[in-house]
Amino acid sequence: MHAPLTGTFAGAMAALGPFEARPALAAAVSGGADSMALALLARDWVQARDGSLLALVVDHGLRAESATEAHLVVNRLSALGISARVLPLAGLRHGPALAARARAARYASLTAACADAGILHLLLGHHATDQAETLMIRVLSGSGARGLAGMAAVQETRRLRLLRPMLGIDAPSLRAFLRAASVSWVEDPSNRDTKALRPRLRHQRPSDPGGAWALSQAASAAGHRRGCGDAAAAAVLAERVEMRPEGFAILSPGAIAPEVLAELLRVVAGAAFAPGLERVAGLAADLRPMTLWGARLLPAGRLGDGWLVVREAAGLAPPMAALESGLWDGRFRPCFMGAPPEGLMVGALGADAARFRRRAGLPSVVLATLPALRCGNILVAVPHLRYSAHSTLTEARMLFDPPRPMASAPFFPL
Repeated sequence: MHAPLTGTFAGAMAALGPFEARPALAAAVSGGADSMALALLARDWVQARDGSLLALVVDHGLRAESATEAHLVVNRLSALGISARVLPLAGLRHGPALAARARAARYASLTAACADAGILHLLLGHHATDQAETLMIRVLSGSGARGLAGMAAVQETRRLRLLRPMLGIDAPSLRAFLRAASVSWVEDPSNRDTKALRPRLRHQRPSDPGGAWALSQAASAAGHRRGCGDAAAAAVLAERVEMRPEGFAILSPGAIAPEVLAELLRVVAGAAFAPGLERVAGLAADLRPMTLWGARLLPAGRLGDGWLVVREAAGLAPPMAALESGLWDGRFRPCFMGAPPEGLMVGALGADAARFRRRAGLPSVVLATLPALRCGNILVAVPHLRYSAHSTLTEARMLFDPPRPMASAPFFPL
């Protein structure tokens, strides 16, 4: 069992590469069978390449015994020759949306730990059985074709590449692999909580591994189609959209694919997700002035042929403290040379846009949405217009940094 699984894992890693010489990887390890198998397979893979592996064990702190269990996992990993550290999470509490909050906190902690260690690649233990369950959940929720691709084998984030090299291996094989290697694991009690949808599906699903395999293969086929669609959409965006650092875009004339328009609206609005295709299909086929999904579409006028796509002023976020760690309106990140003035706030230029109409060369609908820096009610800087009334803000910038790029890496199935 060991050799076939090792070969399958190595083949998956080859597909997910390329990797640098002597690769440095991290693995998220909960102590469950899937993540312990991931750690063991990754250990052998990096050793064969004179690389290194760091196992990261997140302690959510939601149960009294969680800290003890996390350190038990670290001890087991150390016995296997795998460097490991515990990442304790503070502030998580039981309550609404716990799973989503825990996931966000977990990934934030994993990302920070990888950055501290100078690691770009984070391995995740999702496997074929998880993929099958994901597909069932999305079918039940009425997901479209993109959602039926399941989980991607490679996911690019701002600071990490998330890799899922075990999507082609089912859970029973991973457990058999660990038994053959005499490696123990921890059973997560949340897997028995049938109040949650995934554990409930897991208990109701037939134990025949062939069913899970068929579902994961269906997800893989859908993933290949989604990847091709993503690549085609990226090509259209490159040809037809001029994205400006002020956070607006110029779209060339003519009908456009709904998928492409949805992504453009998402980025301009600073939204985490794009609108459903049914929301944009009519507009994509016949472009016309409209406000949709927090963005406005109107004729580009003196900016050229085609259409101006700009943030809807009524939907702009309220002012907030201008911190480099913050993101205003889901789109703009302040960047300063030196310490900013005390009490500096960032918000929309708004009515002050009238002061800059002659010098900016931008339409009023764009000017009003630009991020501006204020101390109290005093306008002290508009970085995009190179305006500053404060000596420490002459080099201030507002970086356009939406949650996800308009055209990220194409969906990568396994």
